[in-house]
Amino acid sequence: MGHLPPDTPRHRPDRAIDPAEALHRLFGYSAFRGQQEDVVSHVIAGGDAVVLMPTGGGKSLCYQLPALCRPGIGIVVSPLIALMRDQVAALRQLGVAAAALNSSLTGPERAKVRADLRAGRLKLLYAAPERLLMPDFLEMLDGAEIALFAIDEAHCVSQWGHDFRPEYLELAQLGARFPGVPRIALTATADPQTRQDIAHRLALDDARLFLSSFDRPNIRYAVLRKEAPLRQLLTFLRAHEGESGIVYCLSRNTVEQTAAALNAHGIKALPYHAKLAPETRAANQDAFLTTEEGLVLVATVAFGMGIDKPDVRFVAHLDLPASLEAFYQETGRAGRDGLPAETLLLYGMQDLVLRRGMIEQSGAPVEIKQLERAKLDALLGVCETVTCRRQAILAHFGETLAQPCGNCDNCLTPAETWDGTIAAQKALSAVWRTRQRFGVGHLTDLLLGVKTEKIERFEHDQLPTFGVGTELDRKGWASVFRQLIVRGALEVDHENYGALCLTPAGEAILRGKESVRLRRETASGSARTLLKKKAERLEVAAADQALFEALRAERARLAKAQNVPAYVIFHDATLAAIAAARPASTAELARIPGIGASKIERYGAAILGIIAG
Repeated sequence: MGHLPPDTPRHRPDRAIDPAEALHRLFGYSAFRGQQEDVVSHVIAGGDAVVLMPTGGGKSLCYQLPALCRPGIGIVVSPLIALMRDQVAALRQLGVAAAALNSSLTGPERAKVRADLRAGRLKLLYAAPERLLMPDFLEMLDGAEIALFAIDEAHCVSQWGHDFRPEYLELAQLGARFPGVPRIALTATADPQTRQDIAHRLALDDARLFLSSFDRPNIRYAVLRKEAPLRQLLTFLRAHEGESGIVYCLSRNTVEQTAAALNAHGIKALPYHAKLAPETRAANQDAFLTTEEGLVLVATVAFGMGIDKPDVRFVAHLDLPASLEAFYQETGRAGRDGLPAETLLLYGMQDLVLRRGMIEQSGAPVEIKQLERAKLDALLGVCETVTCRRQAILAHFGETLAQPCGNCDNCLTPAETWDGTIAAQKALSAVWRTRQRFGVGHLTDLLLGVKTEKIERFEHDQLPTFGVGTELDRKGWASVFRQLIVRGALEVDHENYGALCLTPAGEAILRGKESVRLRRETASGSARTLLKKKAERLEVAAADQALFEALRAERARLAKAQNVPAYVIFHDATLAAIAAARPASTAELARIPGIGASKIERYGAAILGIIAG
């Protein structure tokens, strides 16, 4: 990856380039999307920018085009080797002289990249922040003409964000060291506080903010009560046979166990976590991103940031993420190609207790703990809402969606609610009468009138609340307690073995000053039906299906020969458009979105030959 193959065309502009012309000639698109054109024009003119644009919204183009249209080289800060590799491979397919400098390169490869940089043979260079900030690298940049600095995944600079990386803090020095060179910071996930922090910490307070909608309408959100997680996951995955997706788990052990269980049930899955041997981790990531279609990657959050694979069709969480930002970032890896994708979050009482315990037991400062609690509460609010989940998610990011989305579980199978005031008072009374010293299991035994050894030892069978809750079963009371915790009526005392304690809000309910409506848990049959729902994918007419498959086979052959992911050659949507239009010449082929001049030169004859039969 470190140097350009001999046959790679060089894009070295010797005249001013019109961005719209470059968009069509290089990338094969006839028009910009959303705010892309404004961002590109602003940066080409030398302006600094902070860009917030959803995953799959075309952020990369916002710095790639200005780098190509301005004199000099664009330096891109990226935190992940896999992302650098995919971006470089895709740019080279377009005929752009691009390279990356990272720890995966051999000594000679690194030397070649440095030589290309010094000689002005590169237009885009990707580097991790710690490598970019090495004194020798900065000195080398001092002698180069720099078109711009792009800081990708810019939320990593914020301690208020969900993926803080201390090395990003040092990037603020770029503005002082390279005055006059435009800088553009980009991220897909940042609430208002994180946005301000990005601008301040990167010394971009005067930069223009480009804020796009966070909405990803092609993604369906579903949150279900965790009952039998493996069974629920298998039901979900069997609706996605032959498709690529990610399953997130909290612990390394759960990752290993889940991957093994999926394979045992005939679903090809590979594990990914930080403690795997580096060569195994790299091989599994490469298999998912590059070599194998229809693969499930079971991973901790060690996998994913910056992943550029466009055809991830689903993301499932077997455990509760740390925050709504983390959830949105992780689910955002699905459907980057704009085609329908599904997400599933399974969560229960233990997830809630565990996540809150992790916050309390961390060594973080008080203000960070307070923020993490608020972020977790925002996610719990989305989990428990009975209204449109997308509206709740977007509201967290300061955006209003006027109408329910019609593409989340609450819209597709509207949740029922019930007057839970009396049940809530019974639960809260059980907490109060046991002196706020016991957890959910014991309190449920008390309400159901179960004479366990513990109940009898503490003489709780003598309390007025003993046996007053037989109208609900264990699952029903677990739901009541969970919802009371989420709404702030109860708190978990993590220093006292998970005992539940009343809050002022809980006391108000107990005294009859507030009524409570609770979410009725989805019946198992309805949940299974929802798990099996899958939106229509790519629309390929029956008459075009054979040609579409022939084009996919040729793409797979080309990708294997070049050792690149199939999607960097052509997306499925491009192949479907070719199959429908059946172009008979290169001029007609050039009208298909996503096919630029370089790809016509490389693959045009083969495509036209397949169409001709």
